[in-house]
Amino acid sequence: MTPAGAGAAGGTSALTARVRVRLPAQLQKLAQLPAEIVVAVDGAVTQRAVIDALEREHPVLGGTVRDRATDKRRPFVRFFAGESDLSNAPPDEPLPAAVCEGREPFVVVGAIAGG
Repeated sequence: MTPAGAGAAGGTSALTARVRVRLPAQLQKLAQLPAEIVVAVDGAVTQRAVIDALEREHPVLGGTVRDRATDKRRPFVRFFAGESDLSNAPPDEPLPAAVCEGREPFVVVGAIAGG
């Protein structure tokens, strides 16, 4: 499932990368999507580019993962790649090569409060 043009170093590509995105149950239900989808990302594969592609391909999800006015991640939404929490990483930082190459999904998690 390696996308054409995905850079081995991660994040850079002159072609379109096909990025796997795993969604939380709430967003799956809202958009009537399976747990994991694939989005087309042009150019550098970053959090911003993946979320742009997600919202472009599934408009019903617009504003659910990040605030429409500020483009900031919603407070109770987290992003993961592999075992790394990328929630506070800069949105334009290249994602890990495993995500860019389709070996690992970009995971969106709805945070749960309480104890």
